Amino acid sequence: MKFISKEKAILILEDGTYFTGKSIGKKGTSGGEICFNTGMTGYQEIYTDPSYYGQVIVNTTAHIGNYGVHKEEQESGRPTISGIVVNDFSIVHSRAQSESSLQEYLEEHGIVGISNVDTRKIVRLIRNKGAMNCLISSEELDPEKLKEKVKELPSMAGLELSSEVSVREPYFVGDGNARFKVAALDIGIKRSILKNLTKRNCYIKVFPAKTTFEEMEKWHPDGYFLSNGPGDPAAMDYAIETTRKILDSNKPVFGICLGHQVLALASGLSTYKMHHGHRGLNHPIKNLETGFCEVTSQNHGFCVSIDAEANPEHVEVTHINLNDNTIAGIRLKNKPAFSVQYHPESSPGPHDSRYLFDSFVDLMSNS
Repeated sequence: MKFISKEKAILILEDGTYFTGKSIGKKGTSGGEICFNTGMTGYQEIYTDPSYYGQVIVNTTAHIGNYGVHKEEQESGRPTISGIVVNDFSIVHSRAQSESSLQEYLEEHGIVGISNVDTRKIVRLIRNKGAMNCLISSEELDPEKLKEKVKELPSMAGLELSSEVSVREPYFVGDGNARFKVAALDIGIKRSILKNLTKRNCYIKVFPAKTTFEEMEKWHPDGYFLSNGPGDPAAMDYAIETTRKILDSNKPVFGICLGHQVLALASGLSTYKMHHGHRGLNHPIKNLETGFCEVTSQNHGFCVSIDAEANPEHVEVTHINLNDNTIAGIRLKNKPAFSVQYHPESSPGPHDSRYLFDSFVDLMSNS
């Protein structure tokens, strides 16, 4: 049985294109940068990934909501997205482990959404014109009025968001008797990353985004982790400066996604906003060190850039995206530090890249 709302809703894009459909989730108005995720499963993990903070998600999978929600699949305490756009939306779920329907979950957390729209057409628009802001509303259905409101939304370029999703106070994860102590800078961290580290004999102290290196170093960690997260990395001077000091300490460093971008900026590289980003579970990555390909989970709208003439000699590109040859991983030749643009914790997604957590542990073992 498919859920069909009686309430109308409208989705309007920054370029003035609009779509009419049915309201799902909370009745209201919400907006942000629109982007699409091609994953065939894992919608709850996507909605609760802090990296999506400030964004409206278009699910390219036709049917959403059919397996409900389960608390063990949360990547953070609540959904962090600004809204969702789907084709078919189901209020009925068949999985025994589910605690509630997706509709109840969205209502509980105040997420505005729209269904019964042509998501294929929306994705083609984003692919052709690039990422742009949008509004979803089940309150105001006049496109002309919404065209003015969507102009008020800030651009993702230059937007610092990590401090808004980061933990407010430090906390510990794992066994205090574990072999390795890892200081994790939370700039939008996912729970599955922490789970992968604890499985590898790590005891983690998670620090707020704007924690100084000096404060983290008081705990005497064996290594540092730079997490994923939302927003423009170039707007994060505080994290870049902290990372420079971490590198000066010569302790092992591992960065994922936004953490990869921050490490790159701290190492003298630059970043740029992509046309429409990479978001999905089947992105091919080539490991240049082994020659093997990995199928990966990705979620990013910014990327690392290396100028061939100005490339610092101490930075080596280790991974590339085979779809567009963008940089997907780097290693510092003069420091025990490396990072990747994609998500090796793969929640959701394939497990091809989880060896990277082992590489981080090996660095700490040999330091």
